[in-house]
Amino acid sequence: MIGGLLLLGFVVALFVGFNIGGSNTGPAFGPAVGAGVVSKLLAGVLMAIFFSIGAWTIGRRVVNTLGRELVTDPGVFTIETSIVVLFFIGGALFIGNYAGVPASTSMTAVGAIAGLGVAAGELNWVVMGEIAVWWIVAPLVGFWVSGVVGRYFYPTINRWIAIERSDGALLTVDRSGAVPMPQSGPNSTRREIVGTVVVISIGCLMAFSSGTSNIANAIAPLYGAGVDLNLLILLGCAAVTVGALTIARRTLDTLGNDITDLPLTAAIVVAVISSGIVIGLSAIGIPASFVIIATMSIVGLGWGRATRSMTVSEGVRGEKSPNVSVGALTADEPGEEAPDIGEEDPEEVPSAAELFNPETTGRVVLMQNVVPLLSTIGAYGTFRLLFAFVW
Repeated sequence: MIGGLLLLGFVVALFVGFNIGGSNTGPAFGPAVGAGVVSKLLAGVLMAIFFSIGAWTIGRRVVNTLGRELVTDPGVFTIETSIVVLFFIGGALFIGNYAGVPASTSMTAVGAIAGLGVAAGELNWVVMGEIAVWWIVAPLVGFWVSGVVGRYFYPTINRWIAIERSDGALLTVDRSGAVPMPQSGPNSTRREIVGTVVVISIGCLMAFSSGTSNIANAIAPLYGAGVDLNLLILLGCAAVTVGALTIARRTLDTLGNDITDLPLTAAIVVAVISSGIVIGLSAIGIPASFVIIATMSIVGLGWGRATRSMTVSEGVRGEKSPNVSVGALTADEPGEEAPDIGEEDPEEVPSAAELFNPETTGRVVLMQNVVPLLSTIGAYGTFRLLFAFVW
């Protein structure tokens, strides 16, 4: 009987991993796919590779936090309770993926495990409090770091990494020798090739950061129940691979084309800052929501870019009022020389409506809150009702 239950647990964990692959590939490679730099197939392959590297290395620490430390009594995690927890994690994420919205897998998983812990009276409130504090602090850090970058460094970065697309293939294959060798296309420039490599590298960094934080969401309950960690990581990464190559196409469309016309330079800056924060939190065992941190980073970057229209002294004296908007990110064309701080007309800064699709953005924000809430309430209600039958 235990063998059958364990097999069912593996199936549910694979289902969760499948949905994590679908949910996290969009934030990682959506900008690159939207810019036409990589195909959806290549995005899925790269996601699988670098997610697995992150999961096998730093991801173990987050697995230990959720599987062994979030509840005071590890005995709470039996095969049966793990299956129920994973069911609510996977079910909630599936709803988000079906809607084409990349939900916060970390918040969804922590919510389901916390629901179990509260129902059993075994939630470690100290660990839960630490996680909750970082969920508040991390997006604020992303906002302010991005704001500083937007005000003081964004124009310089925009000149460095903007991609100028040329006609024809970026790379071709020279088959004249014994070994086929790649070479630049007939119209490709060094700037274009370097920019493309940068964009792909950033997507790989994001996939790595996703692996460090999100592998725990698929396997932590079973690890808490005593299943071998290495086996679980391998199974979880395999499931993520399948999700990245299949259902992720919907979230790639949403993040790459529907929600925003975010300039490529801004997407790269947001990716670096957000991934760095997520990797740092994973290193100390804190599960983090990349999507929420990235959203606040976009807002902070736009705010910082918009405030370039006035100097600090003018703002303090109230002599100027900037048109503060994330739409400011569209004010600079790729490679364009931006005006010095204080010399730009605030009215030249576009509004947010020119950057975001309001309907799609509202759907994303709604589902970001609904999906974790579904897993938390569902797990808590189920374990409260079935308490006498589980223990």
